[in-house]
Amino acid sequence: MLGLQSRPAQGLSCRALRTWAPRCSTKTAPTLCTPMRVAALGSKTGPSSTADEATRRQVTLAAAAAMSGLVQQMLVAQKAEAIGGNPLDYKKELARKRRKIPLEDYSEGPQGLKYYDITVGAGAEAKVGERVAIHYDVKFRNITFMTSRQGIGVTGGNPLGFDVGQPAGSAGSTLPGIDLGVRGMRVGGQRRVMVPPELGYGSRGVGEIPPNATLQVDIELLSIKTSPLGYRTKIVEG
Repeated sequence: MLGLQSRPAQGLSCRALRTWAPRCSTKTAPTLCTPMRVAALGSKTGPSSTADEATRRQVTLAAAAAMSGLVQQMLVAQKAEAIGGNPLDYKKELARKRRKIPLEDYSEGPQGLKYYDITVGAGAEAKVGERVAIHYDVKFRNITFMTSRQGIGVTGGNPLGFDVGQPAGSAGSTLPGIDLGVRGMRVGGQRRVMVPPELGYGSRGVGEIPPNATLQVDIELLSIKTSPLGYRTKIVEG
């Protein structure tokens, strides 16, 4: 009872209180209305308030859904602009990259590695002794286990930088299959590489990748370091 006398009904104006509780005068604060009047007021406005709240919730959800759709359209438009400005072209390009490539279409690489150029780049060629920056996706049975495309780096992720030809396990090296797979690529190119176990994680496996697993690695060559200056561990270098 004290709670009802000490505060007005939430969300109600004095005018509304006077409408339902005529004994409250214009000079009397709503908090002085009798508990029964306030209780009656609550019972009168309860269903309406519930309906209003449900309506507001529906409007909020609809607005959130519309905003999400708008964001998705903006992302598609931005990515489409990078390949010519047509969203349909972007979707076709994405489908082309994701399609399953028959094994007979792959080229033979060194040490049992196979590769297929999805996109041939127009920039400089990656050679032994050069430092490169790449994006990669490591997959096993079409499930992505590792990727550099997550995060908020300069190119939309956290690119991997390494020295081509550096022995595995030494500073500046990477997975042998990636090292061999990037050779001959040109900047801007995208390549799919089938990495045998000997060039991957071998008989030990790693994480959820089992031992003796043949990996599919998608590589995008972002840049080749051209300046002798800078740190060896720097990720993105021009």
